[in-house]
Amino acid sequence: MVIRAQDVRRRYGETVALDGVSLAVEEGEIFALIGPNGAGKTTLVRALTGTTKADGEVQVFGGSPTEVDRDRLGVLPQEFSPAERLTARELLDYYAGLYDESRDVDAVLADVGLSEKADTFYENLSGGQKRRACVGTALVNDPDLLILDEPTTGIDPTGRRDLWGLIEGLADGGTTVLLTTHYMEEAEELADRVGLLADGQLIALGSPRELIERHGGDSRLVIEADDEGAATRALEMAGYHLLPDERHIAVPVGPKEIPDVVETLEEAGVDYEGLIWRQPSLDDVYVALTGTDVGAGGQPREEADA
Repeated sequence: MVIRAQDVRRRYGETVALDGVSLAVEEGEIFALIGPNGAGKTTLVRALTGTTKADGEVQVFGGSPTEVDRDRLGVLPQEFSPAERLTARELLDYYAGLYDESRDVDAVLADVGLSEKADTFYENLSGGQKRRACVGTALVNDPDLLILDEPTTGIDPTGRRDLWGLIEGLADGGTTVLLTTHYMEEAEELADRVGLLADGQLIALGSPRELIERHGGDSRLVIEADDEGAATRALEMAGYHLLPDERHIAVPVGPKEIPDVVETLEEAGVDYEGLIWRQPSLDDVYVALTGTDVGAGGQPREEADA
């Protein structure tokens, strides 16, 4: 077991940041912690890396996190501000020099997609490029355990997918990865297992598929109709049960039933602007368990949709 946490608790005055969190991360696993800002993700990362004191028990590689050989650990904090008057290559060279052994800096620059920006000052990089450089600093020592706190924040979709591929490749090579994110697609794409955090508590733990099957609800056809009242009446008269708490009309059907729904609307003379069939996601799981939406910063679903 690479990481083991048991009943971890942390308070800041009257604020409860962690409220009895227990989890374990196995070798070679990609484990994602999901939750909105304020859920306790960063505090838990700090407890696991020994950079904040917490009650409970935390072990990394079988010992105290403060005693881990730093050559085995790569950490990217959520807030990280390196020297701006260093180029991307100089920045990675500096961090490579902190370890007894390190990877080739040019290879790391290529991994994070910065080969063409290697000689650009950090201050002149775009926001996404800066984040890529920061990810690179956590990779230069070729760590056994890589901990990434919101690694793809500010990175464009293409760059985000490039980093996903990099992280998957590291895990395939035996690196254990713990990451935090509020991007549900990121967790579904990358993680072997996820832990959902809300108000400092771990409210669910399992693979994305397990959690979606258990809590995500039904697949649904979302209908954007010109006259939603008429569409609702037509569908209900045809025996369809509509799902609540959606911006538009949502009918729990599989893909083979879509033509029947369309026929019902057409027979009733109801016009529609759009039809989207979608399967439940981790976002639906989080909403089902907490009533709040991670993507909207933890707001109640009805407020997030306003």
